[in-house]
Amino acid sequence: MNHRDVPVNSVVYGPVPSWRLGRSLGIDLLSTDGKTCSFDCIYCQLGSTLYPLVERREFVSLNQVKAELESVSGIEADYATFSGVGEPTLAANLGQAISIVKSTLHLPVAVLTNSSLMPREDVRRDLAGADVVVAKVDAPEEELFRRVNRPFGGYSLDEILQGLKLFRGNYQGRLAIQMMFVEVNKRYAREMAEIATGLSPDEVQLNTPLRPCGVEPLSPPEMAAIKEEFHNLNVVEVYEAPVPDIVPVNAFETQRRRPEP
Repeated sequence: MNHRDVPVNSVVYGPVPSWRLGRSLGIDLLSTDGKTCSFDCIYCQLGSTLYPLVERREFVSLNQVKAELESVSGIEADYATFSGVGEPTLAANLGQAISIVKSTLHLPVAVLTNSSLMPREDVRRDLAGADVVVAKVDAPEEELFRRVNRPFGGYSLDEILQGLKLFRGNYQGRLAIQMMFVEVNKRYAREMAEIATGLSPDEVQLNTPLRPCGVEPLSPPEMAAIKEEFHNLNVVEVYEAPVPDIVPVNAFETQRRRPEP
């Protein structure tokens, strides 16, 4: 099937419980029938990337976004979170969609990004409109980056880190750096902590894949040992974080696999 012909599904889903964001109303600006991403991470709960992509395009119209948001106006949630079946910054209308969410739902906006397009000025400009940006870094050097994140061309790890530093320098919201640890990168915790320190985040989120995927999660003692290397930073670790006990308000979660925002 040609990528442009992929059927579009509903944009808004949840709220769902998030260990990072509480009650999180998901917004999926891609809404394709399989994962559309610039990476094919070894730990992704969505499985393999069906539609590799490194250039931005519009997947869902702003009219559809606004109509679906208006249908859930007044919903109780802690955040409206751009996540979904791939990398949100691939959506060329992300910045406009963030503005629509704020004016329609009056909720703080979070964006979860794999950081792959951070070298782009237009992406950094769009993300600047969010209240919280959770940006991923999973490796301290290029070879490991390619083993863990398996990027489809695009930018090198060094270019991505430079883009993150440029973003941090101008961003007025809350920046969290998420680091996913699995067997292949767990011994690089000290180097990862050095990278996190250099990015000056408001928070570091230490994660390991607790949902079914292609690799095994690390144990609580392993994650506790990793956390010790981040002692000079504000850290949230997945095994220690509370998860709100809520039930999705609609059937989207059972109809299609969506990631936890």
